[in-house]
Amino acid sequence: MKAPIPMHIPDGFLSIPVAGILWLVSLVFIFIALKKAGKEIGGNKLPLVGVLAAAIFAGQMLNFSISGGTSGHLLGAALAVLLVGPWTAVLIMTSVVAVQALVFQDGGILTLGANLFNMAVVGMAVAYFVSSLFRRWFGNSRWAILLTAFAAGWFSIFIAALAASLELAFSGTSPANIAIPAMGGVHALIGIGEGLITLGAVSLLMASKPQLIEQDSKEPVKSSAVWIAGLIFTAVLLVCSPLASSKPDGLEWVAEKLGFLIMAQDASYHIIPDYVMPGIQNEALATIAAGAIGVLIVIAVVTLLARRGKLAENK
Repeated sequence: MKAPIPMHIPDGFLSIPVAGILWLVSLVFIFIALKKAGKEIGGNKLPLVGVLAAAIFAGQMLNFSISGGTSGHLLGAALAVLLVGPWTAVLIMTSVVAVQALVFQDGGILTLGANLFNMAVVGMAVAYFVSSLFRRWFGNSRWAILLTAFAAGWFSIFIAALAASLELAFSGTSPANIAIPAMGGVHALIGIGEGLITLGAVSLLMASKPQLIEQDSKEPVKSSAVWIAGLIFTAVLLVCSPLASSKPDGLEWVAEKLGFLIMAQDASYHIIPDYVMPGIQNEALATIAAGAIGVLIVIAVVTLLARRGKLAENK
């Protein structure tokens, strides 16, 4: 089965002023993240950064069906916040979203700032706020950590979708009183999937490597073990990617229902469009190959950003 075309906001959905403002805001947050992430990326967390970015990229290729003829996919911002901290999460999500747009034409270039804002900034900020609030309320018992993981995942999806709704409204693409209920309704359901995936990942790590979850843990983790386990998990996700739901994702479904899907503009260039590697006849293999290339690029990009963050912190 052909994987669906994931649809981050494409060019044409947002006005130039809105897209430009969101570019500026996103760049400011990325700059701050480069300054602050170094304090989060200690020896205990550094091995996680690359494999986490790789797994999030691969996980976003696996759309899951929800009711109403639509599908959703992992965002991953909440998982990144819980494992490596908010500012490192910004760098991870920036690497994933930028590679998706620039290499796979998933989301527009003009609207890349908006997609970064929604997923790397809003998704991170909401997940961090919710996780901090829940830890204060419920503590750090096992059940509290799992509840926090689910809540951070759900809210990160839902609030990011509302942000996208407002961007569409400010751009004149769809009135707020129509876009907000439509986007909020479908992403409330997608958020359940995000919450369960985040909960499942955290539960697995609590059982196998609890020191990666514990905020103040000083127990070292072998980087080779993290790389091997993370890359095996990523490879499993890539192999499963051709089985992704072919139903439209939340934004595409809303755009079609509200009549503004026709406004989407095709990319001015194509490298690996639709996550299908050109030149490979077998569609499943073409999808897996495209995903593997994306994983390698994402690891390279996030490693460069993480090292830049460490250098900035040491100055």
